[in-house]
Amino acid sequence: MTIMNDETREFVAMHRNEDVRELALKARRVDELDLPLALDQIAGWQIAGKKLPQWASCEGIVYPPHISMEQCSSQFTAQYKSEITQTLLAPVVTVRARVSDSAESVMQTAKSAFQLSDSAELGNYEAEMCLRTSDSPESDTQEVKMGAWMTDSAESDTLVAKRTMVDLTGGFGVDFSYLARGFSQATYVERQRHLCDLAEHNMAALGLDQARIVCGDGVEYLRQMDPVDFIYLDPARRDEHGARTYAIEDCTPNVLELRNLLLAKSQCTLVKLSPMLDWRKAVADFDGAVREVHIVATGNECKELLLVLGRPAHSDARDGVDGAGSHRRLAPHVFCVNDDQRIDYDSASYTQGLRVGGKPLPEAKNYLYEPNASIMKAGCFDLVEERFGVTQIGPSSHLFVSEQQIADFPGRGFAIEAVGSMNKKDTKRLLNGVKQANIAVRNFPLTAPQLRKKLKLADGGTVYLFGTTVQGGDHVLLRTSKI
Repeated sequence: MTIMNDETREFVAMHRNEDVRELALKARRVDELDLPLALDQIAGWQIAGKKLPQWASCEGIVYPPHISMEQCSSQFTAQYKSEITQTLLAPVVTVRARVSDSAESVMQTAKSAFQLSDSAELGNYEAEMCLRTSDSPESDTQEVKMGAWMTDSAESDTLVAKRTMVDLTGGFGVDFSYLARGFSQATYVERQRHLCDLAEHNMAALGLDQARIVCGDGVEYLRQMDPVDFIYLDPARRDEHGARTYAIEDCTPNVLELRNLLLAKSQCTLVKLSPMLDWRKAVADFDGAVREVHIVATGNECKELLLVLGRPAHSDARDGVDGAGSHRRLAPHVFCVNDDQRIDYDSASYTQGLRVGGKPLPEAKNYLYEPNASIMKAGCFDLVEERFGVTQIGPSSHLFVSEQQIADFPGRGFAIEAVGSMNKKDTKRLLNGVKQANIAVRNFPLTAPQLRKKLKLADGGTVYLFGTTVQGGDHVLLRTSKI
């Protein structure tokens, strides 16, 4: 399949660091040169350099028109999906062995349990081997929990699990390209032929020999296919008129209608949804099928809401019966991610931070903390208080204060220099010598532009000014500097 001729390819290589708009005006028209395609490739490569550096470094990738590049997943979010998928599907076996057994002996027992050949390489999928000796001090046995993967060769570090996956909404294929690396067989399904042609070309360029490209309707393919280990869907969030939509039932396909079929056809399904959605409502809409919720942000901007659907294993049942014999449904586990800031929790254990009569404010309010976008979206403010030893400045302000500096707080930290009310005397003292400031408001009667105008401050500088409402209902200004 030839997508780009030699003349067009040479033009792209020669001009890919130049301004696309200027090229469009100045480029000499040549019969053999497909200029629109060349401009798409140059613009696509430039976007990929920032958004998908691994793709940009791969020779031979062909990019779609500009709008598709703007809308596709970033390398960070795609890699994160692959990471959680491998964790979800990690094959684990418990091996009983004697305490005196050597590591080689335990490994050989594990290979037998995984039905691997002696020459196969066995790795521990989890971060470390979980070792539990018997409760009895006299016992000479141990239990070792191990996960396995296979490598292509002794020299290869590519993880190839003996598993199958299907991406029912292939698109440009960025997510698929990262997910497929953990599977021995990966099927991409897409209705649009030109995207299928791109995917076939690009997956070959990326060396993904396990990729299989299918041009067809994803829902029809789902109905007819054999069960697989993993399914991925990224429903289109535009209606028939091209207008953007967010509700699950308004996207294509409507994943709510496919719930039972997805549960029947896969061990687990990962659904990518709009970050605009209320994750609690989305969980309720799937009626007990959601095992995990992943709120993914990068650069402190919420990018994706990911739901993991699946039938819980008996040993990890999300449904159950309480002491009185009544049926109950347990809440899913929630993961909040903002680049390298990550926390997770059981959503049944924490409220949205709207408790009445919470912790009193510390006497010395030395530091102010603003949670990152994923935590703001999750609403797990009680969890933040408990884990990081901070106090909510007000029940709806979503800012925290502490006496001591918190080194690993998942968000931004500020040193509080002064606190005051909105009266003229306080604001004059608070802003003594300040001509410009970065202004933010949380649960405050004025917007940031209104507060800036009222205080007659220019934008920028090293001062960070927060307008908020504290416990008891008082409106305050906090002058801070970034830690």
